[in-house]
Amino acid sequence: MALDRFDGIPGLDHRPSDSPYVERVYQVVEDGTPGASAPQRMVSVANSNWELTAWKSGGATHVSVRGPETRPTVVPLDDGPGGALGVVFRHGAFMRSLPVPGLVDTSVTSPHATARTFVLEGEEWEIPTYENAETFVDRLVRAGLLVRDPLVADVLAGDTPLLVTPRSVQRRVAAATGLTQGSIRQIERARQAAMLLRRGTAASEVAHRVGYHDQPHLARSLIRFIGRRATQLQRLTGGEALSLLYKTDAEVRQ
Repeated sequence: MALDRFDGIPGLDHRPSDSPYVERVYQVVEDGTPGASAPQRMVSVANSNWELTAWKSGGATHVSVRGPETRPTVVPLDDGPGGALGVVFRHGAFMRSLPVPGLVDTSVTSPHATARTFVLEGEEWEIPTYENAETFVDRLVRAGLLVRDPLVADVLAGDTPLLVTPRSVQRRVAAATGLTQGSIRQIERARQAAMLLRRGTAASEVAHRVGYHDQPHLARSLIRFIGRRATQLQRLTGGEALSLLYKTDAEVRQ
């Protein structure tokens, strides 16, 4: 499993992207800080975006296309991360040969990868870097492998299409993301709540700000999508890392 979306792991860098296809780019590099200790486990929270990840483990390089995740998972990190890179794609972007609905809660690994290249659609591609991820994505677009439905991004950002029926919108969102609008909003709301709790905001205030009915409603959502209670998020143990949390275009609007 790709060791991605870390929060609190030494050596993590992540940035947003100006590309209409890319939500965020991240990398995890070996930490050389004296006395630094890697966590023993990582809580991978639910996430409504899919991504391409490349990571090193046991001296080998692996590359996968990883779909949206509708539930949290715990990944043991016995040996610590060996380095990873991820390109998180925006809602509405998808690969023709790997429809996102078939990737939900699973991943597809490249049949062959070296330290610099991997195989995708029977062709060899250079593994992107943290700096040139958008250039790599542009090449996928020019090759016709990566496309996007701009209506999906607009709808999930809060816009209301005028010339498309609600049923057609639902179909297009499901086809491009593998999820319903309701599921995406629930996941993004839980992620937003987790970010606020990690910053020290009181659970009662978080429930009100993010739009939960009450604290029990917030608690159920956190367990379902984040895998941790509010008190656990406010004080993670030293041996545990939380997957990367950030605002997306589908962040719940008040």
